[in-house]
Amino acid sequence: MKRIVTWLLSTITVVVLLFGYRTSLAGPLDVVADPSVRSPTDPGTGGSADSRTVTGPSVDTRWGPVQVEVTISGGRVTAVAVPVYPDGNRKDQEINARALPILVQEAIDAQSADVDMVSGATVTSEGYVESLQAALDQAGL
Repeated sequence: MKRIVTWLLSTITVVVLLFGYRTSLAGPLDVVADPSVRSPTDPGTGGSADSRTVTGPSVDTRWGPVQVEVTISGGRVTAVAVPVYPDGNRKDQEINARALPILVQEAIDAQSADVDMVSGATVTSEGYVESLQAALDQAGL
């Protein structure tokens, strides 16, 4: 009798855990929420003839490398791209799909690498700021 009760309780526990497991109902994740995150030099991004793109170094972080490209026009940061960022698994993709557009916009607004870290993406934020600062230094800003 004791074995039957143990078996029944463990079976109920497993069934409850299985039904409680949440999966994503969304389709494939579009990692690049904003086209300017990946390709500021594409036609139609408002680049002018005197603009130039400077690429920062690839910064190794715990979750993978981060590299930033900065487009400068008229002495101002006009676009920021992140061609290399951690995307080795679904969690990295979700975090960076949310964090990178925020970091890009903050860099354009601040016109410097003095940007706030994105909560939940601290490691990526630190690599982003380091690569961004190096790119801005190369550009002389």
